[in-house]
Amino acid sequence: MRRLLTVTLTGMAAIPGVNAVAADMTVKVEIPRLTVAEYHRPYVSIWIERADQTPVSTVAVWYDAKSKEDHGTKWLKDMRTWWRKAGRDMQMPADGISGATRAPGEHSLTFTDGKAPLGKLPAGSYQLVVEAAREVGGRELVRVPFTWPPQSAQNAKAQGEHELGTVSIDLKP
Repeated sequence: MRRLLTVTLTGMAAIPGVNAVAADMTVKVEIPRLTVAEYHRPYVSIWIERADQTPVSTVAVWYDAKSKEDHGTKWLKDMRTWWRKAGRDMQMPADGISGATRAPGEHSLTFTDGKAPLGKLPAGSYQLVVEAAREVGGRELVRVPFTWPPQSAQNAKAQGEHELGTVSIDLKP
């Protein structure tokens, strides 16, 4: 059984020589329910990075935030790419970014113009990156390139193979 995780982002971005333009970004992340002997909810990190893969902003981190003695944070480094780029420098829990792991299903996050974690994203080429790691399971990373702010409606997607399904972005000016 597969379900969709929906993240909606709204931000302001400046275009050189033009007043700021509001644009909408809807992100859908498919987290499949896996039929395995021992299933654990995945830790998931979602962030935006420049085309050269330097991190811009962490959008969400879901982990075992309520484990005894804060043991859940020690497994954050299993999301290796995010951990090396931004995670090790973050203090958890991070207000508005971190939260508990999610069961397979449809989840939604909404961000408003100019507010954290998206903030004011300058015009340019970016990638939305989603990384998932699961105890007694696998690890997977999916990148979806996009241009911000959108001049016209844009749709982009990438397909995961194991821990993630389809990751898609819909942009509207």
